[in-house]
Order: sequence, then C-alpha cells, then structure tokens
Amino acid sequence: MKSDYWNVSDEQVLDKTGKSLAEWTTILDGFGTEGKKFNDIVAFLLKEHSVPRYCARTLTTWYSKRDE
Repeated sequence: MKSDYWNVSDEQVLDKTGKSLAEWTTILDGFGTEGKKFNDIVAFLLKEHSVPRYCARTLTTWYSKRDE
C-alpha cells in the first residue's frame, strides 16, 4: 500500500463524498475523535454519513495525520 494514500485532494474527496475536506474536518471535530478508536471513527462515517468504506478509512487517516 502506498504510504501516503491519505494525501487526497479536495476535488477527490468532494467527488467521492459530496463534501470538501473542510466540511469533513468540521464534522469530525464535532464528533470528537479524541480518544476514539480508528474503527469507531470509520463506523461513524459509514453509518451517519454513508461514506463508502475506502473513503471513510482514507478520511479518518487523513484527519489524524493532517497536522503532522
């Protein structure tokens, strides 16, 4: 697997999910990811926002690594 697969563009995310990276940041900030397990965050995106599994995993990884 490519080590930087989470480095997605705003256009890619918008195309796959209908929301921009800024919108997903707001959603995930509101969910309160601090202290939550990776799979719980993915499940939230799957169930509450109908994000495809691959996109949910990519968004979760992107969100956790965006400040690195």
